[in-house]
Amino acid sequence: MQRRRTAMIAVVSALGMTTVLGGCGLGGSEDVTLRLVAADYGDSAANSSEKYWADLVETYEADHPDVHVDVSVYSWTDVDRKVKEMVDAGEAPDLAQIGAYADYADQDRLYRAGDLLSIPVQADFAAQLASAGQVHGIQYGMPFAASTRLLFYNKTLFEKAGVTPPTTWDELAEDAEALKADDVKYPYALPLGAEEAQAETMQWLLSGGGSYLDDIGSYGIDSTENVETFTWLRDELVGKGLTGPVAPGKLNRADAFEAFADGQVGMLNGHPSLMAMAAKKDVRFGMVPMPGADGESKATMGVADWMLAFKENGHRDQIGDFLDFVYSERNVVDFSRRYDLLPVTNSASKAMSAAEQDTALKPFLDELPLSELYPVGKTSWATVSADVKTRIGGAVAPGGSPAGVLGSLQATAVTAENAAR
Repeated sequence: MQRRRTAMIAVVSALGMTTVLGGCGLGGSEDVTLRLVAADYGDSAANSSEKYWADLVETYEADHPDVHVDVSVYSWTDVDRKVKEMVDAGEAPDLAQIGAYADYADQDRLYRAGDLLSIPVQADFAAQLASAGQVHGIQYGMPFAASTRLLFYNKTLFEKAGVTPPTTWDELAEDAEALKADDVKYPYALPLGAEEAQAETMQWLLSGGGSYLDDIGSYGIDSTENVETFTWLRDELVGKGLTGPVAPGKLNRADAFEAFADGQVGMLNGHPSLMAMAAKKDVRFGMVPMPGADGESKATMGVADWMLAFKENGHRDQIGDFLDFVYSERNVVDFSRRYDLLPVTNSASKAMSAAEQDTALKPFLDELPLSELYPVGKTSWATVSADVKTRIGGAVAPGGSPAGVLGSLQATAVTAENAAR
């Protein structure tokens, strides 16, 4: 069955990609306005997500004259908070494209994906991303963007120091020692600052054979494997001055990426957007899988951002029709190429895997099916993630206690999980 919708766009910017859609009903002559709040994936005014949504909504609106789409774009620093403020004030947007969904799903504020999307569109989501969007076996979070991580290294600095890309932790430390001896500012950049510490943390946990969760899906943050991983980081990298002049707990991911693009970093974990940043400044770089304790890491981290639809204003049919358009192969490919991110649908992934212009993304695409995502289906994850951002830098600080910090994080996780039940 074909649903009808329309779109009108008003964009608010703050460095994030937010689209707000609001609707008023189907049928008759009354127009519907959908409000969408989205996050900005651009790194400058020239490629702000405002332009992506403006183009997309203009195209949609041309075929749906009685549906208007009002889009507000905010920075990643602000967008989650902005949506929460709107929801708390009883003014939830129709759509929000943000970093988490489980809290709202648990509060019964969201439409189920199956109540919105056509069957072909919902079935097109990559399987592990669709599963990650579920709460109690029901999909509420619709993946919007995805990425995986690889170890980036500066080829010029490596050649000058006479080292090769590492495959084990010991080799990574040896490379970092050589880079330090060659006066590289950040031999290995370890961003455990508040911006995205949960990402760097998870990548290291996975490379050490651990994770945030144990084998049965319960929190296992203070596992033996995880404590050993952070003890190694404290003693073999941070303690030996191999992570640069900024304490890891004060180093944000954006700053580490910028330093890499400026040629000041020997190695760091990066996602696809770092390729364009480095290339713009003529940095010669390579990418390899993250080293593990005794060889190539058996798992890598995947990250997904989410689209969610609130029930507060109704407009289910209009929202669903607009989302079917958003998730068309053409639009998913366009978004992924604009921002060097991985497509969230099988059709777009197949198209990009076969396209010569997307060759640089292939290593990341190959990692996605085997990647492990944050436990975003847990309503406790937002609390746990925030605690990781605040505390984890202390685990590798001089005199820091990995066991103590991870134990404290575990206690927070257990308390938050019990409160969510």
